[in-house]
Amino acid sequence: MSAATPPWPPEREARRAVLVLMVAYIFSYIDRQILAMLVGPIKADLGVTDFELSLLNGLAFAVCFTVLGVWPVGQWADRGNRRNLAAAGVFLWSLMTAICGRVTSYAGLFVARVGVGVGEATLAPAAYSMIADYVPPARRGRALGLFSMGVYLGIGVAIMVTGLVVQGVGNLSVMHWPLIGEVRGWQVAFLILGPPGMLVSLWLLSLREPTRRDAGDTAGVRYADVWRRIREEAGFYANLTFGVSMLTLTFNAVAFWVPAHLLRAHELSPLQVAFSYGPIMFVAGSLGILAGGMLADRWRAAGRADAELQVILYSALALAPLVIAAFQVSDAALAIALLAPLLFVTSFPFGAASAALQMVTPNRLRARTSAIYLLVINLLGIGLGSSAASFVSDVLLNDEQRIGDGVTAVAVLAAPLAAALIHRARPTYRRLTLTAAS
Repeated sequence: MSAATPPWPPEREARRAVLVLMVAYIFSYIDRQILAMLVGPIKADLGVTDFELSLLNGLAFAVCFTVLGVWPVGQWADRGNRRNLAAAGVFLWSLMTAICGRVTSYAGLFVARVGVGVGEATLAPAAYSMIADYVPPARRGRALGLFSMGVYLGIGVAIMVTGLVVQGVGNLSVMHWPLIGEVRGWQVAFLILGPPGMLVSLWLLSLREPTRRDAGDTAGVRYADVWRRIREEAGFYANLTFGVSMLTLTFNAVAFWVPAHLLRAHELSPLQVAFSYGPIMFVAGSLGILAGGMLADRWRAAGRADAELQVILYSALALAPLVIAAFQVSDAALAIALLAPLLFVTSFPFGAASAALQMVTPNRLRARTSAIYLLVINLLGIGLGSSAASFVSDVLLNDEQRIGDGVTAVAVLAAPLAAALIHRARPTYRRLTLTAAS
């Protein structure tokens, strides 16, 4: 092995790094998903509509999350210390989540959610790049799948904890806490779930910043170089990015509005929703993304040059029928049972998608390419997913009780488009992976 090619970190160290980054990602999605179970209490207290509330989960969060993720965060992740960047971001978004528990107006909550997005912009670009330098390509799909499990573990925890809060104190107008003062019922979840993330930021600092592999002169890399690479291989980058964006849009519509749909259409209690949907998301979502990453690794080992994109494609083809089934059945028990295969399939492609991007992107461009990829995915997926569904029910159907129809409409349009785009990406991806392996 040449001096220019450092050895891979020990497997034990790599596993620990992926675990710590996954825990940080769990807290990212806990803080991101708190709103889903608080729709009713916040609407009652602040007098807002479904669509206005969805903007707190979408637009307020996504704009700063995505813009900062490209610059300066992406640039820092390609040139500077990625561990320190991620730790600072975790601390900031945890603080801003706690601040969400102190604001008393829609405008204040909107600004605080923008702050959450600023902090969360740091983690994914830094983590993707770090994992690519900790884990060899043969194990990278499952490593990125494990990291991405944080999405589903975080949502599951957020749903269960906020469900308990809503059941216990959600209907209380004002409480009085020592040292803090007046606390409204819906604010409790933010105050409980925000501060622990600050401890996770300290845990991140215990990781070693991995040596960049084949990075070259990252200081000389400009965004013009990144865009040139994307334009030259647009057959892969554009189709993958917009295809995964459509899957992310569908996932966010499903994940955010399942609680409201079960509460409204099936008249379940907050506690019933929390401890049916929460554990299903926790288990089925986590197993789905891990299974997708492992299957991609297995298919790649078997010689399939487009293994990762095959995983994404099959998920896209199965998604719309499962959404229709879960959101259109009239029986509550059946609707809950259908959430398990639905959430498994919604999570199945994302570990493979992350691995595909890292597989064919030069190291010195990885973080900023990932940041651009995440910019598009999050603007479309996070920024529009929950809002698109509520736009259908609030504006087009003029009936908030039909939020399930809104989610169904999103899936019926977005999932087939995702399948078509991913299919178009396959020839270019096969060529790039074969070139990278040679």
